[in-house]
Amino acid sequence: MTKIYFTLTGVAHYYGNDFMEPGMEVLLEKDPDNDFDKEAILVKMPGLGQVGNVANSPYTVVGDSYSAGRMYDLIGDTAVGKVVYKLPKATLCELVLEEEEPYHRPL
Repeated sequence: MTKIYFTLTGVAHYYGNDFMEPGMEVLLEKDPDNDFDKEAILVKMPGLGQVGNVANSPYTVVGDSYSAGRMYDLIGDTAVGKVVYKLPKATLCELVLEEEEPYHRPL
């Protein structure tokens, strides 16, 4: 099965990404009430809440990762991802597909 990567962006507005490590789980949650982006996807972590967003601009998407717009119809209202790489200006994550997802913990 093809792996789907996405860029976690906007972390500087929350907690930064210094604490993030490869393998850490993140929860993706659609944000249909977002006034600026109808395909917005929030990224949350247990105990912290929102830590950023899935990038949805050609200026913030890193490498071959999917934008929020490309991922929006591939996920339900929520999904799970995991941190793969921590980069200076973004964090690259992988979407955990349902059949691979060992459990689902809502925040």
